Amino acid sequence: MAPFPRFSPIPWEVVMKRFAFASSVIVLLAFTAVSAFAQAKPAQATPAKATTPTTQQAPAAPAKFIKPLKGTADIQFIPSQPKKVGADIVTVLKIKNLSTAPVSLLKVDEYWYNKANPPTVVTGDSQAYRKPFMPGEVIELTMKSPWKADLGASQYQFSHAGGQVKLKKVTKFD
Repeated sequence: MAPFPRFSPIPWEVVMKRFAFASSVIVLLAFTAVSAFAQAKPAQATPAKATTPTTQQAPAAPAKFIKPLKGTADIQFIPSQPKKVGADIVTVLKIKNLSTAPVSLLKVDEYWYNKANPPTVVTGDSQAYRKPFMPGEVIELTMKSPWKADLGASQYQFSHAGGQVKLKKVTKFD
């Protein structure tokens, strides 16, 4: 007597062969359908050649990783005169990097104080320059703070990801 009775009149080997054949047919049809629906790019007409000679540009150099500054960054800045624009007070800062390495994630915070004695912070703004701030580069950051009736004076605080910032307020860059 057989250890396991068979209830199917079809031998087990035949069922497995049919399953393998059916699955390979499905895979073959899937690849055929993908290649049938895939379209090649249409041929583009070649542009008419110019009668004047053209110069070819050299290919761009691959990007290089430059190590950002760790430590104190030397920065000069020129603040513009604050202007009221709508419901905001707008100040544009021109900033120059005097360091020998790029400054990463430069951040400027502006605090506006009221005219009370002692003055308290009433409004402010924060702006970040997310690209590497290269040596000798000059950038502009626009600070927008909500307008308050009793604004007195403003103060700026600079910081960056690698350390502190040594500031120098100037009227024109070196």
